[in-house]
Amino acid sequence: MTTPHPMLAVSDEVRDALETGAPVVALESTIISHGMPYPRNVAMAREVEQLVRDGGAIPATIAVLGGLPRVGLADDELEILASDPSVVKVSIRDLPYVVATGRHGATTVASTMRLAALAGIRVFVTGGLGGVHRGAESSMDISADLTELSQTSVAVVSAGVKSILDIGRTLEVLETLGVPVIGFGTDEFPSFFSRSSGVAVPMRADTVEEVAATMRAKWALGLSGAVCVANPVPVEDEIPVAEMAATIERALADADAAGVVGKDITPYLLGRIVELTDGASLETNIALVRHNARVGTALAMAYAAQVVPAGSLDAR
Repeated sequence: MTTPHPMLAVSDEVRDALETGAPVVALESTIISHGMPYPRNVAMAREVEQLVRDGGAIPATIAVLGGLPRVGLADDELEILASDPSVVKVSIRDLPYVVATGRHGATTVASTMRLAALAGIRVFVTGGLGGVHRGAESSMDISADLTELSQTSVAVVSAGVKSILDIGRTLEVLETLGVPVIGFGTDEFPSFFSRSSGVAVPMRADTVEEVAATMRAKWALGLSGAVCVANPVPVEDEIPVAEMAATIERALADADAAGVVGKDITPYLLGRIVELTDGASLETNIALVRHNARVGTALAMAYAAQVVPAGSLDAR
């Protein structure tokens, strides 16, 4: 049984699941508000929640609405996130301010992880992780996602880091931070739109049971922080990495010319890539989120099903 943090508004459905030890899957909201155009974004959010239910778990989309961190959203609340232009992008640094000022906020990977952990949720599904941006050796632009992965004990299922980033340096930072990166059914780290990146994963698992056992072992050893599950986009939905390279370079150049920096850079680049690929990247983005939802739900089921000897592993 898990008692959520008192500052969270947890839906009755999610609370009941947590109290009974039923599997729950956390879902972020930045992908809704800042990752896809309306109305595809709200349709995707509803579809992903249904995929989680179909897999036997309870979905818990996380956001801040009216200054209140919410875990588990109603249908009309998803609509607000998808269509209200006042919704701001909320990472860890922004969370106290958005709560204090009573604003609507869509949570990033980092802030969704933290709120999920406060609620007692152990599995989180997203599209792609943030990481080390290209040119970070001079800009110091490194996503707060990486720091959060080192601190917050949630398994994160993604299609790798976004291919607009420096993947090699991102994995080096994750190694320094002690974050296990597991390729799910792959020896190569995926690059969001593509199954390959040219960079090997440090470890591999071929079943969700293996991943669940790794989660329990990590936290039983007193090693706080995430388990990063890199789940490649399905073959039939990927855009080959060589094909994406030129598009990404063009989008990066356009962002530089437009002076886009900071937390605005990722939404800008993803939107520009959609334009440059005539919508193909959006379809791939939706496909990989669906795939991650299925794998994440199976992982939550496996984690909940594993028997925990008294006093040896965290039973939450």
